[in-house]
Amino acid sequence: MNMLKVGDKAPQFTLRDANEQQVALTDLLKKGKVLVYFYPKAMTPGCTVQAQQLRDHQQELEKHDVVTVGISPDAPKRLAKFTERDEINFTLLSDEDHAVADAFGVWGPKKFMGREYDGIHRTSFLINQDGTVAEVFDKFKTKDHHQVVLDKLAES
Repeated sequence: MNMLKVGDKAPQFTLRDANEQQVALTDLLKKGKVLVYFYPKAMTPGCTVQAQQLRDHQQELEKHDVVTVGISPDAPKRLAKFTERDEINFTLLSDEDHAVADAFGVWGPKKFMGREYDGIHRTSFLINQDGTVAEVFDKFKTKDHHQVVLDKLAES
């Protein structure tokens, strides 16, 4: 794993959303900064808490001209269920082959309950409108991820 760092150029990507529509990072950046957050699996406890907190604080993020997008290896159908079940008010994208996670350097070996496997490392990137990485968030609890991001935005 070679995770992106502050100042790196974010890899361009186009992925399908919960409605099977193509969403490109270049289009998202036209609206403002983009918070790209990678999460392991839709509708699991930690990922649900993280998404709900981001959902509940979307207005605060938007005040900072930040567009939120979540990326996981889930298929669009699962993302649609997650969006509907939890009333997610931001875009979730499907990275089934984990190519985008690889490009951002967040796909790699993990350990859970004595088992080793490859998966997404829960990490977020704040991308400037020029496509550079403004901030990397990789040390947070799912329930306070939104606050870590908002605190950083308040500093700038």
